[in-house]
Amino acid sequence: MVLNNTLTLTSSTDRLISSSQAVDVPDSCTHLAFKSHFRAGALRHGDIGHYGQSFPREIHETVKCSFTDPALMNGRPKVLPLPCKQGQTYGTLYPQDLKDVKLEDTHDTRLRIFSGTANLPLAQEIACYMGLDLSKINIKRFADGEIYVQLQESVRGCDVFLVQPTCPPANENLMELLVMIDACRRASAKTITAVIPYFGYARADRKTHGRESIAAKLVANLITEAGANRVLACDLHSGQSIGYFDIPVDHVHGQPVILDYLASKMISSQDLVVVSPDVGGVARARAFAKKLSDAPLAIVDKRRQGHNVAEVMNLIGDVKGKVAVMVDDMIDTAGTITNGAALLHQEGAREVYACSTHAVFSPPAIERLSGGLFQEVIITNSIPVKERNYFPQLTVLSVANLLGETIWRVYDDSSADSEGHSSLGID
Repeated sequence: MVLNNTLTLTSSTDRLISSSQAVDVPDSCTHLAFKSHFRAGALRHGDIGHYGQSFPREIHETVKCSFTDPALMNGRPKVLPLPCKQGQTYGTLYPQDLKDVKLEDTHDTRLRIFSGTANLPLAQEIACYMGLDLSKINIKRFADGEIYVQLQESVRGCDVFLVQPTCPPANENLMELLVMIDACRRASAKTITAVIPYFGYARADRKTHGRESIAAKLVANLITEAGANRVLACDLHSGQSIGYFDIPVDHVHGQPVILDYLASKMISSQDLVVVSPDVGGVARARAFAKKLSDAPLAIVDKRRQGHNVAEVMNLIGDVKGKVAVMVDDMIDTAGTITNGAALLHQEGAREVYACSTHAVFSPPAIERLSGGLFQEVIITNSIPVKERNYFPQLTVLSVANLLGETIWRVYDDSSADSEGHSSLGID
């Protein structure tokens, strides 16, 4: 619902209407537009707010558009030749002036977004945020398991973005991404960007024992050799993974969305303590704590006895009587984070929150997370959560706005830390 003095673009006409009554607009497919047209600086495209939603910092006139509206050029507003009376500014519009507004009928079709089968809902959210339709693609499996990909529209000379996390089943989704890249390259796409919300094999980023492979480097080579010109990844397991690619990598962090949500809970900064579930995540937890009112830091010391097996040993820091926020990049079997939560309760923590960007949720993660140790488990939709894996304490936030804004800035050749977007968490 859009209420009170709201300017809305209608999808059936090419005019603006002004209404002081309620107007039904689908929340899932609306886009805050007109970056600085009506009031310079009042509306900023892509401002990130609570729960991963997009809204302006200072709303004076809100314009919501259907993502299929012809008034948008690739999701961004066309320049409207608004009539101005003497002494009137763009920030002050009168209903009688709106009848003269004309919209140009031109479209920029160089930007194409395709989605694989790994996380179609996220790709749809990204396209919706950007005011675009997903481009058509045909992906199917042959009887023997081979993958077939055919683009259903021309991409010649286009900037193509392929949204495909390599989440479980990792090998299937990775191969699908490679075939999609190859199809775009052979269709003469100008540039190909692999948008990988979750990068599988990222944990195999170094040799801890003799005669081990470094699979993260191998996968990076495969993506590069397949024909990708750029990679857009979200919360890689370790920073050195960026160096495994011989092409540019835009590294997006999911922290702003989670921080916004935690801020909405109005927890006193005096009661907060940020906890790293292991020594390897200290840098991540420290950065998170700094943005969360510079909260104190605690560290869970553990020793891993085998793959997917962890044993909690010790706690460094004070959590007694405090709200502990555990931060990690992913939750796989949830052994590390649940053992850490049990230790925090033993040390006197009042409540324990688990925050993670990637919810891999390999068995028995759901049983562990829903066992009563956590006040809330906060994740993002970088990996789709199966319906059977939902439980009462689970909260899923969307990173579609972060990825969509990053795609815009890659497409526009904008700086990653430009004014108004420095909080997006892009390396």
